[in-house]
Amino acid sequence: MDAVVGAFMTAHGVPGLSLAIARNGEMAYAKGYGFADRSSGEKVKPSSLFRIASVSKPITSVALFTLIEQGRLNLGDFVFGPGGVLRNDYGRTPYRRYVEQIRLHHLMTHTCGGWQNDGTDPMFQDPRLDQRELITWTVANRPLTHAPGEQYAYSNFGYCVLGRVIEKVTGQPYADYVNENVLKRCGISGMRIGGNTLVDRVSGEVVYYGADGQDPYDMNVSRMDSHGGWLAAATHLVRFATHVDGLSSRRDILRLDSIRQMTTPTPANSHYAKGWAVNNAPIWWHNGSLPGTTSVMLRTASGFCWAALANYREISVNTGDALDKMMWDLVGQVKGWQA
Repeated sequence: MDAVVGAFMTAHGVPGLSLAIARNGEMAYAKGYGFADRSSGEKVKPSSLFRIASVSKPITSVALFTLIEQGRLNLGDFVFGPGGVLRNDYGRTPYRRYVEQIRLHHLMTHTCGGWQNDGTDPMFQDPRLDQRELITWTVANRPLTHAPGEQYAYSNFGYCVLGRVIEKVTGQPYADYVNENVLKRCGISGMRIGGNTLVDRVSGEVVYYGADGQDPYDMNVSRMDSHGGWLAAATHLVRFATHVDGLSSRRDILRLDSIRQMTTPTPANSHYAKGWAVNNAPIWWHNGSLPGTTSVMLRTASGFCWAALANYREISVNTGDALDKMMWDLVGQVKGWQA
């Protein structure tokens, strides 16, 4: 297993990496490799915190389903406008075309009709704007190109809006609600929303290393909270996954029908559900990627849950795909799992 990890780190220039594996709800393996901070020589530990980037999205999805189970939200709820959850909180009405047609499930499935993760991704524009300012500006100035539900377009911005939905319904800051109603129920403590600069680095957090001039500390990471802002250890993510894997009603913090809804894809994309990538195996997972960050969390139908986090991301190569392959190769090294 160490040889598989070492080969990956050498091939992709990764300074530090942490991984964890559970089987049938029990932690089976967790280990840190390489450097959390090259300048000081600090090593990565299983408890080291990393930015997890878009692996934050399944966490937000689970938080929304806790509210759905409580009857405080419905997948069919409108989001913007007089009849929406957020009403007129973000700019003047009437909104631009299609905006008031967006329902909760459209944002969760990346089918709201636009605001996609490309060169115009609102979440990577003007870091001076706070969430309210950014959402107000985007809704007013970035028209949707399709009617909601017609087309899949991966949207970080959509999940930023979902964080505000959680805040509106609960009256709590997004991270507070998630910590109390999702993570605590999974037995997780120590996760938090990341800071933006190296000065904001918290105890136990790794240092991030950019590739080809990219600066991991030149982003508004805290603004990304509900779509890409969490800090976590690999063990945290595995513990989270084992509590929503649909394999044990004793462990799971959501009802089985909620988990099925959460992991059922749409006609617009047969490989993405509500905050989770999916296939017919069925395997559920999510990758994450930011300058200086690569992450993956995955659940298999055979009872495995695993996560891997790295403090580097290449530009010319898809480090996320390579990290995913590394984990499959690593798990395959063990022929008889006892957990």
